[in-house]
Amino acid sequence: MADHMRPLLPQTDHEFVPHEDLMPLISNNKFWSLDDIIEDNIGDFSWAQLVQCLLVSLARLFDGQQTFITIFTDAEPSWHCSTTSNDVTCTTNSDICQLSNSEWAWDGSSSRTIVSEWNLQCASSIITSLPSSSFFLGSFLGCLFLATLADTSLGRKKLLFLSCLIMSFSALATIFSTNVWIYAILKFLSGFGRASIGTCVLLLLTEKVGKKWRGQLGIMGFFFFSLGY
Repeated sequence: MADHMRPLLPQTDHEFVPHEDLMPLISNNKFWSLDDIIEDNIGDFSWAQLVQCLLVSLARLFDGQQTFITIFTDAEPSWHCSTTSNDVTCTTNSDICQLSNSEWAWDGSSSRTIVSEWNLQCASSIITSLPSSSFFLGSFLGCLFLATLADTSLGRKKLLFLSCLIMSFSALATIFSTNVWIYAILKFLSGFGRASIGTCVLLLLTEKVGKKWRGQLGIMGFFFFSLGY
């Protein structure tokens, strides 16, 4: 019975002396935390770190542009009556789908939005909202797929570059879209690419500085996102 009451570790009166390899990690008899080690090597905050944070945050500016650009590109522009005949059937309250093409015209250029460029004014709401829906569907699927790449093979920095590349090229390719279906596919790719930009930027920003400045630098990405809008 006495053997069961014996402590697992023998009692000793000797003072604990850390191994010489651990001495650099001990200050004032306290072990350094990971934050202390990082700040000791890269510093708490400097101008070089600020410049790096600004460059990383630029990705959020273009992310904001692609997120909110559909408000303008997919909107239905205003129109006016253009008939000059005495038998006027066009009024400001008329249904545009019930008028002939000679009785009305768009205000400004006919290529201002996808609605006026591809004559979608009488299309269903499913068709007109398809590009924006495709964009956010791509964002959802991109979050599921790209998040694993950041933690396994690519890392945050390479994934941020890849995401910006996919988003930028697909966004530029929308210029050459000939119909709403191609446009929706490209918007899907753009949303897929930008899915991981927010998390990558936030983590890269907070890793660049000491814990004292993480809150201030962490909101920098959200500030640039607002500027993009």
